[in-house]
Amino acid sequence: MPRGAPWQPILYTIPLRFPANQAEGAHPRLSMTVREPILTNLNSNVLVVDDYGTMRRIIRNLLTQIGFSNIDEAPDGATALGKLRERSFGLVISDWNMEPMTGLQLLQEVRADSKLKPLPFIMVTAESKTENVVAAKAAGVSNYIIKPFNADTLKKKIESVLGPL
Repeated sequence: MPRGAPWQPILYTIPLRFPANQAEGAHPRLSMTVREPILTNLNSNVLVVDDYGTMRRIIRNLLTQIGFSNIDEAPDGATALGKLRERSFGLVISDWNMEPMTGLQLLQEVRADSKLKPLPFIMVTAESKTENVVAAKAAGVSNYIIKPFNADTLKKKIESVLGPL
C-alpha cells in the first residue's frame, strides 16, 4: 500500500491446530481484522538439535535471517527431549547423526509422547540415503533437509510444515 493511503482493514483467516484425532474439516477458524499480516509462526520457539556446535550456530543464524528470534539449542537428542518436556516449542530442527541419541531416535520419542506428537519436526542430515528418508518418513518426520542448505531452502522447508511466514 502506498504511503499516505488510507488504512483499509484486511481480513485474515487463521486455522487453529487441534489434536490429530479430531475429525478432518472440523477445525474452527478465527477471523480478525489487522493492519499488517500476523507472523505468529516467527514467534514460535524453535529447538535446534545438533552435536556439532558450529552447525547449531549456522542453523541459528539462518533462522534469524528468516525472522525467528526465539531459538534454543541442544547438543544431543537426550538433552533435546528434556527441553521439549520442560517448555513449549513450535518446531524442532534436528540433525540425524548424534550420540547417544540419534535424531531418528529423538523423533521416535517425540512421536511416542502424546503431548509432543503433533510437534513439527524437521530432520537435517548430510546423508541422502533413500533408506534414511524412508525411515524418517515412517517415524513421522514433518520434512527433511540435506546439508548443505541456505536460508531460502530452510524457509521453504519450514513453510511446508508451518505455512507461510
